Amino acid sequence: MSHWIPVSERLPDDGQRVLCYLPKNTVYLPGKTGATEERPVVVMRFADGFFTKNPSKTGYAGPPHFWLGEGTSNRFFHEVTHWMPLPERPEGV
Repeated sequence: MSHWIPVSERLPDDGQRVLCYLPKNTVYLPGKTGATEERPVVVMRFADGFFTKNPSKTGYAGPPHFWLGEGTSNRFFHEVTHWMPLPERPEGV
């Protein structure tokens, strides 16, 4: 079984889809009630050096990595503290 890897120790490969841990990741639930839920574990894709490769498009001078969310979380998170590889598919699927 995989273990959580601190981003301070190692980052995923460029383009790799991983599970990310984001403390205090609050998302709005569907509907117009304003209800929220904490979802600290999210599937994301790592984009190494996204901002440094596209400086004219971003104007960003922060850390040289970017986390692309999937589904309704399509935004970057600099708050990612840990990550782990996605598990393998079940056999026979």
